[in-house]
Amino acid sequence: MSAVSSSNTAFALELFRTLNQANPAGNIFVSPLSISSALAMVYLGAKGDTAAQMAQALSFSSGEGVHADFQKLNADINSPSGSYILKLANRLYGENTAHFLSDFLEATQKYYQADLKTVDFIGAPEACRAEINSWVEQQTENKIKDLLKPGTVDADTRLALVNAVYFKGNWKNPFKEANTKEMPFKIKQNETVPVQMMHQRKKLPYNYIADHDLQILELPYVGEELSMFILLPKESSDGSGPLLKLEKELTQERLNEWTDRKNMSTRSEVVLHLPKFKLEEDYELNEPLAKLGMKNVFCAGSADLSGMNGEGALFLSTVAHKAFVEVNEEGTEAAAATGAMISACCYIPDTHFTADHPFLFFIRHNKTKSILFFGRFSSPQ
Repeated sequence: MSAVSSSNTAFALELFRTLNQANPAGNIFVSPLSISSALAMVYLGAKGDTAAQMAQALSFSSGEGVHADFQKLNADINSPSGSYILKLANRLYGENTAHFLSDFLEATQKYYQADLKTVDFIGAPEACRAEINSWVEQQTENKIKDLLKPGTVDADTRLALVNAVYFKGNWKNPFKEANTKEMPFKIKQNETVPVQMMHQRKKLPYNYIADHDLQILELPYVGEELSMFILLPKESSDGSGPLLKLEKELTQERLNEWTDRKNMSTRSEVVLHLPKFKLEEDYELNEPLAKLGMKNVFCAGSADLSGMNGEGALFLSTVAHKAFVEVNEEGTEAAAATGAMISACCYIPDTHFTADHPFLFFIRHNKTKSILFFGRFSSPQ
């Protein structure tokens, strides 16, 4: 596992906990990889305390190696594949009167395949906002619209950082639509809402963690380069919630160990019930990132981004993030697929995995062990 993949996982969990403070019971869905790779471009031009705070918040090990690691990771992830579509796109928008250093521009291109587009924030902020939103929409197959809300870009904006990620994959073992039925999903102890519950019975990588009363299931996508993992704690009987305990105690080491294929069983048939769901969440990340220790970069007086323009006066005005996921019978987002699993004949009892109460889930790029998306599904939308 590369240093940048492990720092990305550590950052994913810390960011999740911070977002959880503001929203302890609702849905959460983010792409930690796209956030950290976008901020790594800013880190490229950060100096002094600003750089130190960013490295700490993003769990980067210090040194130049971070950018070379991201370059390799982006190449691995963006490599064309017949079995899924995955696009990670980054772009910086800079005020055209700010003189960006050619060294900085070359480095963002080299490590992040990101160009810096100069725009007229001072004279036409609203037109800049529309241009940025239109680029994001194109990069995400029109799934993410209006990333930047009215008012987020104004005449004082000098630098806008935009990252977009789009994923579409089909399950290795698709669900049959005929098996999808309406079932109750428990959002609170005594409250349920109806969901369309998908069902299948297959041999799937499974783990049970007794200490946390936690079931873990891996659902591979076609080609097995990517997988969705579902972390389903036991249903809470008293409101204290095994989910709360899990969210507090989940570490990068535990997550890696629990979801390592060699620690998972693939012998028993899993009787799986999983809701169809669609989440679209948007975040203004300045405050959560500041809580993780990244304060200076957002302050006009204390940000040191002199590696970008050779002088002071640059600061980051906003980090807006929006992520979309749709899970259905065919896969994540949608398209047709087929897959078959061969069963062994010796009898092993079935494992029941019924996701009819809140759970955590993440989508991982298996080769690099990078978490592309991380979320909590707790209330159907």
